[in-house]
Amino acid sequence: MRKPKLRELKEAVTALIKGPYTSKFPAVPPTVPEHFRGAPTYEPDECVGCGACGEVCPAGAITITDMVSEDTGEMVRHIERNWGQCIFCSQCYVYCITGKGIYLDEDFEKSTMDRGDFLDAHDKELLLCERCGAVISAKEHIHWIADQVGELSYANPTLMLARHGELNQVDRDEGVDEGKRLERDNYMRILCPNCRAAYILTDEWGES
Repeated sequence: MRKPKLRELKEAVTALIKGPYTSKFPAVPPTVPEHFRGAPTYEPDECVGCGACGEVCPAGAITITDMVSEDTGEMVRHIERNWGQCIFCSQCYVYCITGKGIYLDEDFEKSTMDRGDFLDAHDKELLLCERCGAVISAKEHIHWIADQVGELSYANPTLMLARHGELNQVDRDEGVDEGKRLERDNYMRILCPNCRAAYILTDEWGES
């Protein structure tokens, strides 16, 4: 029984001289471990607006809304995060398709007296179908896909036209024309999946 008591006495004397073994936070900033799962923080310039983060968020802290921008009047994808609802599961970070749009912040002090401080948002311009006006995806998302598939994007007119439009190599009228019949020239237009499928069926089998 003597050795345990001597050991405890040694620990007590050491603590009196060197101080407690506990963290000195908040007086001293803590050292965050290498793989610390902190708050997901967005890099708007790296985000392509695909919406994957909102799909996998189990807490519903990320909302994706396609709307008309009050500033520009253009259709945009509004991505809003509410850190007050975030459970720091890092699923949005894991499933970010670019791997750069979200990173885990080492800062874990997110307390505030104003709930508005929990809200963070940014907008991405949308690409619309030239026939029916339906939302296809964010323009940056389509450009990212075209870059990923490389020359295979030339097999998909929507990817090809969006990619060349970004390079200012095509001059297109992106107005919506719902009344026009789906004719052969529709192949080289930016179309949503439904309109492109309708064009292919019409081209192959004719109008019903």
